[in-house]
Amino acid sequence: MGLAPEVLSGLSDMGYTAPTPIQERAIPLAMTGQDLIASGATGTGKTAAFLIPIFQQLAGTERGVLRVVVLTPTRELALQIDEQVLGLGYHAGLSSVAIVGGMKMNPQEDAIRSGVEIIVATPGRLMDHMKQKYLSLDTVQFLVLDEADRMFDMGFLPDVHHIVSRIPKDRQTL
Repeated sequence: MGLAPEVLSGLSDMGYTAPTPIQERAIPLAMTGQDLIASGATGTGKTAAFLIPIFQQLAGTERGVLRVVVLTPTRELALQIDEQVLGLGYHAGLSSVAIVGGMKMNPQEDAIRSGVEIIVATPGRLMDHMKQKYLSLDTVQFLVLDEADRMFDMGFLPDVHHIVSRIPKDRQTL
């Protein structure tokens, strides 16, 4: 499996030289479009393990359409993931926004309205934007539940169920 040049360029720019064990196992499975559950310690490369196959599958597709939602339990994790999305997605021409509490909603709304391809969000703040009726999840093809166990432990299960119910059933969940 060869990676698209824009994906390879993003990996190279971020210092990736060889895949980690979780990436070696997860990426080929995710590239087939299967849903996937993966577990690993902090620092093992899990974020790239889900971003790389998503970016590969989005290579050459139409821009300006929301295709990816990444849900995380905390603002800090969302901002960290969004930073990786920006680094990897730069060469692929993909845009993203972190949708988190503790920050003004207007810039987040502007990014959503401008047509980002990727949203990295905490469930509560994503729900806030969904209530405003300018955010539709009808075009989402990839749903990532990062640290799902922690999200559920923190009481986000009802919000996650609501968000998932708004995303097409014909999607890949990682």
